[in-house]
Amino acid sequence: MSAGRRPKPTALKQIQGSRIRNRGNEPQPSGVPKCPAHLDAAAKREWKRISRELSALGLLTSIDMAALAAYCQTFSRWAAAEENIAKFGAVIRSPKSGFPIANPYVGVANTALTLMRQFAAEFGLTPASRSRLSIDPGQKPADPFSAFMASLGAEDITHDDIPADLCPEGDKICDGRGSGDDPGM
Repeated sequence: MSAGRRPKPTALKQIQGSRIRNRGNEPQPSGVPKCPAHLDAAAKREWKRISRELSALGLLTSIDMAALAAYCQTFSRWAAAEENIAKFGAVIRSPKSGFPIANPYVGVANTALTLMRQFAAEFGLTPASRSRLSIDPGQKPADPFSAFMASLGAEDITHDDIPADLCPEGDKICDGRGSGDDPGM
């Protein structure tokens, strides 16, 4: 029996935007988990691919290792099952009777896909989750030059910050600075 929607992690709420304030009350562990040694090669590739994205969004911490490992191993199992379905077909002949039967890998692939979708929903990786992502208009994209200048103590210089004596009104060279317009041409 279900008691309602599953709670979302605070990091996912912050990315998606929430109308309700102060709902981020779960503990915030730190660190990024290391890839477990028991994962097979395909699972390790998926770990490397997806952990970068989740870390960049702030959705992956050290205590998420088991859930991410389960997702990656399930991904690997699904991929292997799909390869076998492609190789042998969705319907095979029974070794005993010779009658057509469903390839057992179809069941393995379906089960793995169901589990993968559940894990993906936990991490916010489904298409529906991505469609609800919003970027805070106050955030500026990371700019290496701006980060460098900030490390030196210099702030971004905008058109409004330029002293009037350097760019007097009506000067053709300065008109449209920062707007992408070039009125001189």
